[in-house]
Amino acid sequence: MPELPDIVVYIEALEERILGETLEGVRLISPFLLRTATPRLASVAGKKVLHLCRLGKRICIGLEDDLWLVLHLMIAGRLHWRPPAARTSRRRDLAAFDFPRGSLLWSEAGSQKRASLHVVAGEDGLHALDPGGLEVLDSDLTRFAAALLSANHTLKRALTDPRLFSGIGNAYSDEILFEARLSPLALTQKLAVPEIKRLFEAVRATLTQWTDRLRAEAAGKFPEKVTAFREGMAVHGRYKQPCPRCNTPIQRIRYAANETNYCPTCQTGGKLLADRALSRLLREDWPRSLDELDLLLTSKRP
Repeated sequence: MPELPDIVVYIEALEERILGETLEGVRLISPFLLRTATPRLASVAGKKVLHLCRLGKRICIGLEDDLWLVLHLMIAGRLHWRPPAARTSRRRDLAAFDFPRGSLLWSEAGSQKRASLHVVAGEDGLHALDPGGLEVLDSDLTRFAAALLSANHTLKRALTDPRLFSGIGNAYSDEILFEARLSPLALTQKLAVPEIKRLFEAVRATLTQWTDRLRAEAAGKFPEKVTAFREGMAVHGRYKQPCPRCNTPIQRIRYAANETNYCPTCQTGGKLLADRALSRLLREDWPRSLDELDLLLTSKRP
């Protein structure tokens, strides 16, 4: 799912192309995309784009008459800038937003269509879609700590909860926790003050560095290679690859469609975190450390 760095770079690219331009119309290809009935989607045609902003992981396009298009890309949604009146694919594309200078195409890979489009009126309409998470880059340590300690969750869950923190998802939470040298399963209310400070600094550093990096990679072009797995990430998507700090093989916890990646040496004191599926399979044989894992793997070799 595109997260804060990706959304910021998308918005900057859109500002260069559609800010001040008139939206000629919206071609809705997937009827399941639109999640609101009023205001009508047809009412945005002919309106000029006055604002662009981010609302969590959503892209908000502000139009004349205080109308807003709110795009939530979800996991597989992506945006593409094409020539005016670009052709669309019913299999891949969800919608096309037509402007005099070009068409903004919205695609979604896979069969599960989760992306959503809302048409809302005014600040109240936007506010209704805001989960309320803290914007850490605009915050201080005191407010960050208050949000973090408001409930006793694992760090992974807390960082990715949009009601607590804005714009952070599965990929960058892995990178943040690696930077902070903290376990993804550490409980928020058991953190010491220095650990909270370290986490706060890691969130700000990671999000800022990756936004700058993606901005430089785009180099003024429209970002087409938006992915959760990027070259240069320390742990996310790097299962079994060497940790860039200590060369320990990166480990993972899998759950549903997601996984958490971490370095057991840098983040958990050498302890392997139990993966649900493998834990149920191995039960008491589940290795508790890297040494035990090595012994288990060695014993299963012919």
